[in-house]
Amino acid sequence: MSASPAAVLFDMDGTLVESEQHWGEALFGLARRLGGELSEAAREATVGTSMAASMQILQADLGVERSPEDTRADIAWVEDTVAGLLATELQWRPGARELVAGVRAAALPTALVTTTPRRLADLVIAQVERAFPGVPPFDLTVCGDEVPARKPDPAPYLQATAALGVDPADCVVVEDSAAGVAAGLAAGCAVLGVPSLQPLEPAPGLVLRDTLAGIGVADLGRLLLDRRAAAPRA
Repeated sequence: MSASPAAVLFDMDGTLVESEQHWGEALFGLARRLGGELSEAAREATVGTSMAASMQILQADLGVERSPEDTRADIAWVEDTVAGLLATELQWRPGARELVAGVRAAALPTALVTTTPRRLADLVIAQVERAFPGVPPFDLTVCGDEVPARKPDPAPYLQATAALGVDPADCVVVEDSAAGVAAGLAAGCAVLGVPSLQPLEPAPGLVLRDTLAGIGVADLGRLLLDRRAAAPRA
């Protein structure tokens, strides 16, 4: 049994980089524009979700009704606000840069799988790529507006593994949100969960860590082997 994953699939916001806070800042700002204050519980519930789901959570929390046209305008305002914030200096999550470097040094296929739309994700991807001159950090990037369904649906991770030509059961997903963890598990991957703004509940196939600091390729391999060992025998 191989101790190396067939591929490592990384989430972006809150997992690799400290960009999740930008979405929070924009959502709090939108709530104030609508005459209210977004609760911390509602903000937590939006972590890792699509903009459509976030708008539903925000509107319910504020007790406001918005037309489809107004909601589209609200989404555009949030995304434009986040775009401005993403143009600032990149801040890595603890251990994230080192783990990406280790995975690439081991010549393992990699993918970035994010719910963030391409026009915003590219702002972060460009900064991540500058941290790895000469060696692209990802073989593939999949964004939220390029998939048939968004996390917690497994579609983004299934699309990534299919494009890489690997079996999801041999892959490790690295995630920080409940929606992302659910997507990775539903796709059949082993999942390393490193919560940032949202607590994660234990689940079969999920290994929880406080941080990526000190996590290496060998740890990802052990995660796969442990899951295989724990699987019911036919």
